[in-house]
Amino acid sequence: MTNILMRPEFQRGFGTYPLTGGALREAVHAAIEVGYRAFDTAQSYANEADTGAALADCGIPRDQLCITTKVRPENFDESGFLPSVEDSLRALRVERVDLLLLHWPPAGGDIAPSLRLLQKAREAGLAAHIGVSNYTAAMMRAAKALVDAPLVTNQVEFHPLLDQSRLLAAAKDTGIPLSSYCSLARGEIFKYPLMAKIGAAYGKSAAQVALRWIAQKGLAMNTMSTKPENIRANFDILDFTLSAEDMARIDALGATNYRIVDRDRVPFAPEWD
Repeated sequence: MTNILMRPEFQRGFGTYPLTGGALREAVHAAIEVGYRAFDTAQSYANEADTGAALADCGIPRDQLCITTKVRPENFDESGFLPSVEDSLRALRVERVDLLLLHWPPAGGDIAPSLRLLQKAREAGLAAHIGVSNYTAAMMRAAKALVDAPLVTNQVEFHPLLDQSRLLAAAKDTGIPLSSYCSLARGEIFKYPLMAKIGAAYGKSAAQVALRWIAQKGLAMNTMSTKPENIRANFDILDFTLSAEDMARIDALGATNYRIVDRDRVPFAPEWD
């Protein structure tokens, strides 16, 4: 069975952070217009209700959308987990989400309890599919043994400026695919002339080259913009193929090891690979 995030209509997802209100609605509707059908939110983004409202009046049938949300660590307890997911469903105006993720590993380091609650949410019919986010390679391998249901993704920071080869190896070992956030390194990739140079050879932008590189690595991805022209460009990345040589040239940028979600900015983040 094809992983839901690797279905062609869902491989390119639209991230909603940090949008709210009218800005979110306009961006979501612009994304719908160009073809996006996968949308990513989270309890901690404080925009589930706005996302739900935008999708409710977007004109696309519910069964043609893939809606992802994430449970915040503060709700990783027996009394709070399922009620928090039910709150998310009400905010999103859906009976279940297509994909429910654990947003972060638990602060204490023991991943088993929150994984059991995640599986319980799926068994209760609150989510069609489940996964994790921001897990290390060791956590991915441990999670594989702890959960009976398939974990369809580990959503992580992934872009050309960060070497995530250890996570890619863990994805291959465990069968838990990666998907990306911060796919354009929040604009940092534009500081590297190589990206624009490669793009010129294909008639594509530096951003489109970076996203195509992610796609050829076998990942689903999330991007966000409020500009309709960028929303469209970020979607139009499946009509060309980077050569093996160009893939290798982009791979070499990973030596930069530029990480956005580092432990200085996010002190509760795990010890990254």
